Amino acid sequence: MGLVRSVRATGDEVRVELLLTSGWCPFAARVLTEIAERIEAQPGVRSADVEIVWDEAWTTDRLSPRAASLLRFLPPPAQVPDRGAFVTARQPARAPRGAGPLKSEVIRHDR
Repeated sequence: MGLVRSVRATGDEVRVELLLTSGWCPFAARVLTEIAERIEAQPGVRSADVEIVWDEAWTTDRLSPRAASLLRFLPPPAQVPDRGAFVTARQPARAPRGAGPLKSEVIRHDR
């Protein structure tokens, strides 16, 4: 996903800077903890400082080609002059009150 901004090792201490895809990322705390634990489990590492950096925005340019091909379902933001209209035009139809549930569509990606 291109979340790692930088990694710096000084002796037995490691510092990692991450860029999140969104400030609303529900996995932020878990990602910080898991990265720190895995780095600290490496031989010769005493401590890991993992921090989210907010002074640089994450963009889809950071995706690997494979990740981009799997996740590319929206055009780049610069190609969408009116994001509200774009999203509204792609909202699923709402069923009238009292109608049964809408059928859902499953989209599969071959891996």
